[in-house]
Amino acid sequence: MSAEFWVAVAFFMFIGLLLYMKVPAMITESLDQRAEAIRKELDQARRLREEAQDLLADYQQKQRRADDEAKAIIENAEREAMAIKEQSEKALKESIERRSRMAEEKIARSEAQALNEVRGAVIDAATAAAEKVLATRVQGAVAGGLVEQSIRELKGKLN
Repeated sequence: MSAEFWVAVAFFMFIGLLLYMKVPAMITESLDQRAEAIRKELDQARRLREEAQDLLADYQQKQRRADDEAKAIIENAEREAMAIKEQSEKALKESIERRSRMAEEKIARSEAQALNEVRGAVIDAATAAAEKVLATRVQGAVAGGLVEQSIRELKGKLN
């Protein structure tokens, strides 16, 4: 009996032991659990993306309302300017300039505020999703450093 024969016997005994201990079933179950966890993470990421899109649409609608309000303010200022024109040309010029500046400043403030709120919400949602995905896939000391670095980079890029 040669060494090759004993290696073959040991190999088949090992395979038999693995089958007896139901190792393939354990591996299959573990892979199924991992696939389910990944599916749940993807579903959650989809939900977060949809929430971010809804939030963006809401802020865009707010911005449109602010623009409409600003247009209404400008129209009102023009009507008032026509009434003042009868009284004095000088008073008309001052009133138009003052109201136009106010309307432009309000538009600028509204746009800046809406944009900052949308960016903040998107950054928070993206950061939370990225942190959750990275936390479940990478573990140990590497995970902490990688998550922190990724979050800092993501915030920097989104801002």
